[in-house]
Amino acid sequence: MNANPRLLVAALALGLAACGSPTVPPVPPSPGPPAFGGTDLAWIEINIAMDEELLPLLDLAPSHGRSGALKATSEQVKTFTNAELAELRQLHDEAGMPAENQHKGMPMPGMVTPELLTRATGLSGAAFDEVLATSVREHLEQGHKLALSEQSAGAETRTKELAGRIIETREATLKDLQKDS
Repeated sequence: MNANPRLLVAALALGLAACGSPTVPPVPPSPGPPAFGGTDLAWIEINIAMDEELLPLLDLAPSHGRSGALKATSEQVKTFTNAELAELRQLHDEAGMPAENQHKGMPMPGMVTPELLTRATGLSGAAFDEVLATSVREHLEQGHKLALSEQSAGAETRTKELAGRIIETREATLKDLQKDS
């Protein structure tokens, strides 16, 4: 039996016209790179700069400070700051951000400036403790504010989750600093 190709095409066209166009299921979106928004990008850079500038001051605490409680709090802050920096740097790289951080060295609330570090290096005992406690408190308070902003305006899930953990560590450590004062 020889089928007429013209009849087959006509029958197929008629069948499609009668049934409507075939429904093609939508293609699920493929998992792509995380979607970083402007708030996420700025938050990552600012926190990297702030944390990197804080660490040299924390390094001075064992040799320049007097208060055992403040030294312990400084070590705690150093530990979670290093952990946060590792996550921030990973997010930075995944977002494809430039290597040069435009916020590094920028004077802003909570930032340990080179001048402050130079001054602290020349201090010891109670005078150093006062500078350290004030600087750490200001750093934690600013970090808390920035993390709240990231939580409310950020877009990328892991960045917002990190901001949530930062809020928790800042609140707990600020309470410790109040007890030490």
